Amino acid sequence: MKLSQFKFHLPPELIAEYPPENRDDARLMVVDRKKQTIEHRAFVDILDYFNEEDVLVINNTKVFPARLYGEKEKTGAKIEVFLLRELNRESRLWDVMVDPARKIRIGNKLYFGEDGELVAEVIDNTTSRGRTLRFLFNGPYEEFKKTIQSLGETPLPKIHNRKIEPEDETRYQTIYAKHEGAIAAPTAGMHFSRELMKRLEIKGVHFAEITLHTGMGNFRTIEVEDLTKHKVDSEEMFIDQESADMINRAKESKHRVCAVGTTSMKALETAVSITGKIKPYKGWTNKFIFPPYVFKTADSMITNFHLPMSPMMMMVASYLDFDFLHDVYQTAIKEKYKFFTYGDAMLII
Repeated sequence: MKLSQFKFHLPPELIAEYPPENRDDARLMVVDRKKQTIEHRAFVDILDYFNEEDVLVINNTKVFPARLYGEKEKTGAKIEVFLLRELNRESRLWDVMVDPARKIRIGNKLYFGEDGELVAEVIDNTTSRGRTLRFLFNGPYEEFKKTIQSLGETPLPKIHNRKIEPEDETRYQTIYAKHEGAIAAPTAGMHFSRELMKRLEIKGVHFAEITLHTGMGNFRTIEVEDLTKHKVDSEEMFIDQESADMINRAKESKHRVCAVGTTSMKALETAVSITGKIKPYKGWTNKFIFPPYVFKTADSMITNFHLPMSPMMMMVASYLDFDFLHDVYQTAIKEKYKFFTYGDAMLII
């Protein structure tokens, strides 16, 4: 498939700028793959589609405040630093992106905070993702992380083009976020409220937790027309024995396994064996799923409506059928569903 096949006109006003008042207030489009039907529901109606012993696979990664604003030494030039990945805890080494990149050289020092309470030195500028910084911080690690937390900003995607507001800190996060390491929220999971999860649990639905630390690769512009030539950034992921067993039991007993979001789906497709069983996993994945692709685990999926030519849209096209996805998205636009981070949801069955 070609990149240009995933181009469509998305009216800018359909990109949700703010979250709904309540998490589960989102609209829900229910799409049946076999019958090729579309229903319009509310997200709380998800209760109607799951039964006892069904399993929802959720990504419990936690977003950290990855965006820092600082100044370059001597010149005082404003620099934005986006923390991508911690490379070495003891040495305070981080993989980062800087903007504007052309102004940063090896040896430059960057100052963050009103009194320069955090200082970093550029030690490498040849990585594929950007730069390597060493934070010059003498205190204990916990104190260093607290400083990052206080100076950093919620990394809401720049397409929103607005100031970060206090509610973004909690709303750009799932309620079950546990393990810090993501620079982007697994947005399909943001529709679940505590009450809705409790109601699903009372119904006998299980939640299998996996961790995939969502990275910048989801937002990078794909620059090749031939999708087989696109390389994605690696993301760290973990699936423990308990979750693997829960998913495998559901599959064996013919109960529904639903991937909540493209990150959960990517994790499942990374960890599945030739026999179709999920294995415990600890490592990295650079899996890029685009049509045609045969999925081996989840028989349903919850996802948001994605931006044109994004990797997430390509995965959904693989799961749903490319031509049908085109119809679904045109229906979503016509019915004024909200797209992207804070947008509405789709359940594919």
